[in-house]
Amino acid sequence: MQVQYKPRRNWLQTLLQTEIAQGLALTLRHMFRKPVTQQYPDEKPVVAAGFRGRHALVRDAESGGSRCVACMRCARVCPSHCIRIRSHRSVDGSRKVDAYVIDALRCIYCGYCAEVCPVNAIVLTEIYAYAGRTRQEFVFDEAHLLRNWDEFAAEKGSLEGYVNPLSRPRNALQRFLPAPKRKEHVSAEWSGEEQWVGQHWQAGKLRNETAHGIANMWESAAPGLAKAPADTAE
Repeated sequence: MQVQYKPRRNWLQTLLQTEIAQGLALTLRHMFRKPVTQQYPDEKPVVAAGFRGRHALVRDAESGGSRCVACMRCARVCPSHCIRIRSHRSVDGSRKVDAYVIDALRCIYCGYCAEVCPVNAIVLTEIYAYAGRTRQEFVFDEAHLLRNWDEFAAEKGSLEGYVNPLSRPRNALQRFLPAPKRKEHVSAEWSGEEQWVGQHWQAGKLRNETAHGIANMWESAAPGLAKAPADTAE
């Protein structure tokens, strides 16, 4: 980031208070422009994919319950410790969830839980308008989280092929992802094609900018290079 400081005022600008006049002129210009304020709730904002809204557990189409396998990754990675999970081992050795609780008032909506979940069980939906009268209404148990998913599915209309971008870490290679996360329905931003991340992101960004600079230089110099052989022939 480059910080640019304003030049110091001279004695005439201080005497005439030109900055006040500039502020008034800016106000007058905006008085005659069309307002950009959205008249909520009549005008709803467009929510981008990957918006971190109300929590939900994805309902499994076969079992009717959640996809959660009680791996405890979301509870361990949560920086605000708002996720509580209780589970047990079944006869076949698999984990079964006894209780899954999220305290939404403690959540900081970082999305880490959705990123680390290997089976895309927990998501932060695009629902942003929800309220309650008591604190307990924001303590989501497993049944409540499944209802949140049902409401989100009803709002979206169809979730066939839906992939929340938070379910796939940015710039993650397809072959290194768990099978449920290997989806193609993600934008270029989330697939890593438009980003530089990782330990050497600055060097990569510099190489990219240098390559663009050289390409532009050759493009501008191409007409001159094209004339050179003709002049030599003459």
